[in-house]
Amino acid sequence: MPYRRIRDVERLQALVSAVLLIGEDLDLATVLHTIVETALEVVDARYGALGVLDETGSGLAEFVHVGIPSEQVSAVGKLPEGRGVLGLLIKEPRPVGLPDIGQHPDRAGFPPGHPPMRSFLGVPVLVRGEPYGNLYLTEKRGGGAFSDEDEALVSSLALAAGIAVDHARLYARLRDLTLTEERERIGRDLHDTTIRRLFGVGLTLQAARRLLGQPEAGERLQQAIDTLDDTIRQIRTTVFGITRPGRRVAFDSLREKVLGVVEHLTEQSPVEVTVDFDGPIDEAVGRHAGDHVLLTVRELVTAAMARPGVTHLSIDLAVDPSGLVLTVADNAWDDAAAPLQPALAERARLLGGEHRVEKASDGGMQLVWQVSRLQ
Repeated sequence: MPYRRIRDVERLQALVSAVLLIGEDLDLATVLHTIVETALEVVDARYGALGVLDETGSGLAEFVHVGIPSEQVSAVGKLPEGRGVLGLLIKEPRPVGLPDIGQHPDRAGFPPGHPPMRSFLGVPVLVRGEPYGNLYLTEKRGGGAFSDEDEALVSSLALAAGIAVDHARLYARLRDLTLTEERERIGRDLHDTTIRRLFGVGLTLQAARRLLGQPEAGERLQQAIDTLDDTIRQIRTTVFGITRPGRRVAFDSLREKVLGVVEHLTEQSPVEVTVDFDGPIDEAVGRHAGDHVLLTVRELVTAAMARPGVTHLSIDLAVDPSGLVLTVADNAWDDAAAPLQPALAERARLLGGEHRVEKASDGGMQLVWQVSRLQ
């Protein structure tokens, strides 16, 4: 076991505390972020990330990073996809430590605006024995390379991380199973009780209509009958929607992920935050576009929370036949923050859209990210 190579008692205690911290939460997005934060603390590194493998296992589908300011992330633009030195762990899941990442023959280089990085430590994260992703740490504070003990600490942490990720995924499945059972119960109640009662009321109104001699009264009753018929059709549509097989897992939906990101970024802040959704977001938005949406939400909310004077923040995500619109508005205009963020504009352009900054009705700042391609 890697922890047997750790001789420093204080560092071993820090590892135990870190493992306990990772296991405290069952929300997967929060777990991933906590894993990176605790890894940084355990080995005293400046930058860290957890790259989650895509379905093919040959690239990164998600890149959870800590240490680089949001404005610098926006300036850098596209997040890593698993090339260069990062790809070494994808090809062969084993720890990799380098004194200077820039000297490795497989280096891919850094884009403009990227902070300098020299020392590197990468450790795979396995879930049930299968590669799930990799922990990447760079820039050991105080200079120098990461030690063998650092590698042992992070390897031990990665073992705990794999268990925590597995627990979080199992918990999500359990919640979804419970939700599915609740959907079926609600569907039965709607169909067996509510629709029958409405249908009975409709028959009663039809019978009453024949007894009335006033044309106006008959028209009003017919309007009520039509309204009941429309309500019954809507309820049947709702029953189909909540009980049909193959429906996307709700707790792994884009809505839930957006809420998780917003909650994580704002839970320690006194700022009043509201989140609203409109349209078939989970059904219409594919995984690729959804990943871009989550990154954009994270960057826009982080930037808004960092501006002075913000006391209210609203996040609106809407989908209609023309595409998707994400609006993040606050109540504090800042001329310095008004220029467009190039990375967000480029991300929108790739999906056939645009990013713009507007003045909100209350004088605050309104950031709009609008795209037409949802897959």
